Amino acid sequence: MPEGGPGSEVPTGDDPVELAHWLLDRARFGEAERLAAYADHGMPVDLTDARGNTLLLLGAYHGHAEVVQVLAARGADVDVVNDRGQTPLAGAVFKGYADVVRTLVELGANPDLGSPTARATAAFFERPDLAALLPDPRQG
Repeated sequence: MPEGGPGSEVPTGDDPVELAHWLLDRARFGEAERLAAYADHGMPVDLTDARGNTLLLLGAYHGHAEVVQVLAARGADVDVVNDRGQTPLAGAVFKGYADVVRTLVELGANPDLGSPTARATAAFFERPDLAALLPDPRQG
Protein backbone atom coordinates (compact mmCIF):
# COMPACT_ATOMS: atom_id res chain seq x y z
CA MET A 1 0.00 0.00 0.00
CA PRO A 2 1.36 3.47 -0.83
CA GLU A 3 2.56 5.69 2.00
CA GLY A 4 -0.23 7.74 3.52
CA GLY A 5 -2.85 5.03 3.64
CA PRO A 6 -5.58 4.04 1.25
CA GLY A 7 -6.12 6.29 -1.72
CA SER A 8 -2.87 8.19 -1.33
CA GLU A 9 -2.37 8.32 -5.09
CA VAL A 10 -3.33 11.69 -6.55
CA PRO A 11 -6.68 11.57 -8.38
CA THR A 12 -6.16 11.73 -12.12
CA GLY A 13 -9.60 12.93 -13.22
CA ASP A 14 -11.01 16.43 -13.44
CA ASP A 15 -13.60 15.91 -10.68
CA PRO A 16 -13.16 18.66 -8.05
CA VAL A 17 -15.27 16.72 -5.52
CA GLU A 18 -12.99 13.70 -5.84
CA LEU A 19 -9.96 15.94 -5.33
CA ALA A 20 -11.56 17.59 -2.28
CA HIS A 21 -12.27 14.20 -0.68
CA TRP A 22 -8.73 13.11 -1.43
CA LEU A 23 -7.32 16.27 0.19
CA LEU A 24 -9.49 15.78 3.27
CA ASP A 25 -8.10 12.24 3.54
CA ARG A 26 -4.57 13.66 3.39
CA ALA A 27 -5.39 15.65 6.55
CA ARG A 28 -6.75 12.50 8.23
CA PHE A 29 -3.58 10.58 7.36
CA GLY A 30 -1.23 13.39 8.45
CA GLU A 31 0.32 14.26 5.10
CA ALA A 32 1.41 17.75 6.13
CA GLU A 33 4.01 18.26 3.39
CA ARG A 34 1.57 17.28 0.68
CA LEU A 35 -1.11 19.61 2.08
CA ALA A 36 1.44 22.43 2.34
CA ALA A 37 2.36 21.98 -1.32
CA TYR A 38 -1.29 22.07 -2.40
CA ALA A 39 -1.96 25.12 -0.21
CA ASP A 40 1.06 26.86 -1.69
CA HIS A 41 -0.47 26.27 -5.13
CA GLY A 42 -3.90 27.67 -4.32
CA MET A 43 -5.83 25.03 -2.40
CA PRO A 44 -8.27 26.73 0.00
CA VAL A 45 -6.77 26.09 3.44
CA ASP A 46 -10.23 26.03 5.01
CA LEU A 47 -11.56 23.41 2.59
CA THR A 48 -14.60 21.87 4.29
CA ASP A 49 -16.44 18.57 4.01
CA ALA A 50 -20.22 18.15 4.09
CA ARG A 51 -20.21 18.24 7.91
CA GLY A 52 -18.24 21.46 8.22
CA ASN A 53 -14.95 19.73 9.08
CA THR A 54 -11.95 21.59 7.70
CA LEU A 55 -8.57 20.13 6.84
CA LEU A 56 -7.16 21.57 10.08
CA LEU A 57 -9.99 20.18 12.19
CA LEU A 58 -9.53 16.71 10.66
CA GLY A 59 -5.78 16.88 11.17
CA ALA A 60 -6.26 17.83 14.82
CA TYR A 61 -8.87 15.15 15.44
CA HIS A 62 -6.59 12.49 13.99
CA GLY A 63 -3.55 13.61 16.02
CA HIS A 64 -1.43 15.36 13.41
CA ALA A 65 0.17 18.46 14.97
CA GLU A 66 2.25 19.08 11.85
CA VAL A 67 -0.90 19.26 9.69
CA VAL A 68 -2.29 21.83 12.13
CA GLN A 69 0.95 23.83 12.00
CA VAL A 70 1.35 23.94 8.22
CA LEU A 71 -2.29 24.81 7.59
CA ALA A 72 -2.40 27.48 10.31
CA ALA A 73 0.82 28.99 8.93
CA ARG A 74 -1.03 29.37 5.64
CA GLY A 75 -4.07 31.04 7.18
CA ALA A 76 -6.36 28.18 8.22
CA ASP A 77 -8.78 29.02 11.03
CA VAL A 78 -7.72 27.35 14.31
CA ASP A 79 -11.10 28.23 15.85
CA VAL A 80 -13.35 26.81 13.15
CA VAL A 81 -16.56 25.24 14.47
CA ASN A 82 -18.06 22.35 12.50
CA ASP A 83 -21.77 21.61 12.05
CA ARG A 84 -21.86 19.74 15.37
CA GLY A 85 -20.33 22.63 17.33
CA GLN A 86 -16.91 20.97 17.59
CA THR A 87 -13.59 22.81 17.37
CA PRO A 88 -10.12 21.46 16.54
CA LEU A 89 -9.03 22.05 20.14
CA ALA A 90 -12.00 20.22 21.66
CA GLY A 91 -11.43 17.36 19.21
CA ALA A 92 -7.77 17.07 20.19
CA VAL A 93 -8.70 17.08 23.88
CA PHE A 94 -11.40 14.45 23.27
CA LYS A 95 -8.92 12.18 21.48
CA GLY A 96 -6.17 12.85 24.06
CA TYR A 97 -3.55 14.30 21.70
CA ALA A 98 -1.46 16.49 24.02
CA ASP A 99 0.93 17.55 21.24
CA VAL A 100 -1.98 18.80 19.12
CA VAL A 101 -3.52 20.57 22.13
CA ARG A 102 -0.18 22.32 22.79
CA THR A 103 0.14 23.30 19.14
CA LEU A 104 -3.37 24.74 18.95
CA VAL A 105 -2.95 26.65 22.21
CA GLU A 106 0.35 28.10 20.93
CA LEU A 107 -1.50 29.17 17.78
CA GLY A 108 -4.09 30.99 19.90
CA ALA A 109 -7.02 28.56 19.74
CA ASN A 110 -9.86 29.51 22.08
CA PRO A 111 -10.53 26.77 24.69
CA ASP A 112 -13.95 28.22 25.49
CA LEU A 113 -15.39 28.07 21.98
CA GLY A 114 -17.76 25.42 20.66
CA SER A 115 -20.07 22.95 22.30
CA PRO A 116 -18.73 21.28 24.23
CA THR A 117 -15.73 23.52 24.75
CA ALA A 118 -12.23 22.09 25.01
CA ARG A 119 -12.23 23.02 28.69
CA ALA A 120 -15.55 21.21 29.30
CA THR A 121 -14.30 18.19 27.33
CA ALA A 122 -11.17 17.94 29.48
CA ALA A 123 -13.29 18.13 32.64
CA PHE A 124 -15.87 15.59 31.42
CA PHE A 125 -13.24 13.00 30.46
CA GLU A 126 -11.23 13.71 33.63
CA ARG A 127 -8.12 14.85 31.78
CA PRO A 128 -6.44 17.31 34.16
CA ASP A 129 -3.22 16.82 32.17
CA LEU A 130 -4.89 18.30 29.09
CA ALA A 131 -6.84 20.92 31.06
CA ALA A 132 -3.49 22.15 32.41
CA LEU A 133 -2.35 22.87 28.85
CA LEU A 134 -5.26 25.25 28.25
CA PRO A 135 -4.76 28.93 29.06
CA ASP A 136 -6.14 30.09 32.39
CA PRO A 137 -9.44 31.91 31.73
CA ARG A 138 -8.53 34.47 34.41
CA GLN A 139 -5.46 35.51 32.42
CA GLY A 140 -5.83 37.66 29.41
